[in-house]
Amino acid sequence: MNSIALGSLDTKRLDLNQFLYVGMDIHKNNHTAVLTNCFGQNLLELEMANSKKDFEKLVSAVEELSKKENLVPIFGLEDSYGNGLRLATYLTRKGFKIKMISPVLVDRNRKYETHPEKSDSLDALGAAKVLIQKIDTLPNYSISRTDKISKEIKELVIDRGFLVKEQTRLKNQLHRLLHKSYNSEYEKKFRNPFSLKALKYWSKCPLPKKNDSVLVNSFILKNQIKRKTKRLLDIRKEIKELENELGILIKQTGQKLETLNGCGTVSASCVLAEIRNIDRFPSPSSLAKYAGLCPREKSSGRTFRHVKTKSGNRKLNMAIHRIALSQIGKSGNQYGKEYFKRKLSEGKTKSQALCCLKRRLVDIIFMMLKHEREYSYPH
Repeated sequence: MNSIALGSLDTKRLDLNQFLYVGMDIHKNNHTAVLTNCFGQNLLELEMANSKKDFEKLVSAVEELSKKENLVPIFGLEDSYGNGLRLATYLTRKGFKIKMISPVLVDRNRKYETHPEKSDSLDALGAAKVLIQKIDTLPNYSISRTDKISKEIKELVIDRGFLVKEQTRLKNQLHRLLHKSYNSEYEKKFRNPFSLKALKYWSKCPLPKKNDSVLVNSFILKNQIKRKTKRLLDIRKEIKELENELGILIKQTGQKLETLNGCGTVSASCVLAEIRNIDRFPSPSSLAKYAGLCPREKSSGRTFRHVKTKSGNRKLNMAIHRIALSQIGKSGNQYGKEYFKRKLSEGKTKSQALCCLKRRLVDIIFMMLKHEREYSYPH
């Protein structure tokens, strides 16, 4: 079968026996592929570098085996960090059908094995088995312009997260050093001892003007404080640069999430980075389930109840959680506050009312992203 026509195949209309399943475990420098039939039998295993030359060898081996077995090849990529983008682009240009496989699904199947071992080849075989079981529901591997921008946004969000963690650690260290230098008096000099004005002051005056320190080598303490404040000032600058770059990327997506109350550049970036492409979700309910904001049924016999789920994308859940908290704050959203209070009056706890508000925000975010619209207050 001509590989150019494979990209247009509708997997729901074909007999699953007609496919050659190619499960792939993706890494930064190398990939592992396992080719199976519909019964999960390992027909061929390949290890390859993340290079065009090896991509060509993979396609050649897949086409040769598909002709021999008279099967239609379909790829399933277990790609956690976007390292399979180059391979996916190459395969798409060749006309192959590609599906995205979550590592969670592969790991779930591994737990039911008699000996749940882990290796690249076993992960690739697991990806192929998931592809067989869920071929109708797995999303297509998307490489649109929106996806590429979302990947860039996610990289910047990760970089910012590392800087924030380093900043927090340095602040804790500087707290200890300033107390050693100024005792508790340093807390009275500035409302925020880590503001820009305060950091500049500490860098110029790491020790009190009337230094009565009992330390023998007070110059060591002086140098320590100077190093910490210099690094904190650099981090502030880097974070600001990253946020400016995030703002530029958000504009390139054409989305206007920042118009939503409580959703600044950072929160909007987190949401866009995790959702990637809103076209992946057919409805707000599917997006809510992806974000872990759909209650899980836990019924037995005559008892019917729903409990809070811990599954779903926790990073997206956290971003929506921050937006919800901002909306019910002092300078939040009027309608968000009213909705939150109405849920409390219905007998819900604060935690339950906040979950309801988060679910409502999912609907708003879905419509904003789907139609690329600004947030407008309900009439």
